Amino acid sequence: MRLHRLIAILLLIESRGRMKAHELAHALETSVRSIYRDIDVLAEAGIPMVTTPGPQGGISLMEGYTLNLKQLHGEEVINLYLTGMGMYAGGGNETAIQLKNTLLKLEKTLPVNYQADVEKAKRRFYYDDAPWWTERVAVPCLEAVRVAVWNSRKIMIQYNKANGESSTRRLQPYGLVVKTMDWYLVAFCEETNQLRTFKCERITSVKLTNEHYLIPEEFTLEEYWKDQERSFKQVRSEEEVYLVVLRTDRLNADFLKRLEVTETVTDGEQLMLTANMYSYDRACSDAMSIISQAEIVEPVELRQYIVGKLTVLQKVYH
Repeated sequence: MRLHRLIAILLLIESRGRMKAHELAHALETSVRSIYRDIDVLAEAGIPMVTTPGPQGGISLMEGYTLNLKQLHGEEVINLYLTGMGMYAGGGNETAIQLKNTLLKLEKTLPVNYQADVEKAKRRFYYDDAPWWTERVAVPCLEAVRVAVWNSRKIMIQYNKANGESSTRRLQPYGLVVKTMDWYLVAFCEETNQLRTFKCERITSVKLTNEHYLIPEEFTLEEYWKDQERSFKQVRSEEEVYLVVLRTDRLNADFLKRLEVTETVTDGEQLMLTANMYSYDRACSDAMSIISQAEIVEPVELRQYIVGKLTVLQKVYH
């Protein structure tokens, strides 16, 4: 959200006194041009921004002027950052409450023009990130895990595996990763003497210890996660291969975007394509939505399944 970036610019400038545009752009992962546009917006809102050229220059607030953003504590700034990562600010959990309080404090420090925009946005936009038909999965220990990660404190956790088996682990938390609203803890497990990934919703209890630890300097959370993701996809692709040959009209090109197509052959106005549908069971569950746009040519067992389903449906709707 641009509002968060504007607040971040003010936090950085007020805490450091003066920063160059390229430094702000690097810190906020945006372009220098966007930074200058944001500075113009802040100036138009009545915030006295000063731009000084030269090697010792940079962007700063007018001397003596403050927005009192320094009143925010470190924990509040962390919570503000977490909302940009997908933190769900609802359900009454501790981190969500802290986050709401932080945002309220920030809103009060913003210029009148921005306060009006924030109030208007609250009235005009509503973000419901809860899935249809199912309840959001609770992550009751997330705040304790976050505290452990931030303060480099070892923890004892009770963890439920996917098969329901429960175990006690002593961990050195290296970092938290959020992917499509699911939270994962990357931690060194002292029982296995290995770096492991734990799904936070399966952590049923957390006990913070007074012991601290050091994360190896060569460790990078982003690189670790990307390596794990690549390995996971490779293993799954090797294990889940079920090739299906389809015949469809060339006009159904958009239909192909839904499939993992491994080969395509053009035959006049027709396309013969091979798609990986991962398993027979998954192919069966997707088959009825496919046959309206394509003919399933192979394998024979999948064609027989469709014939059986259509025979039953014909009897029902005859």
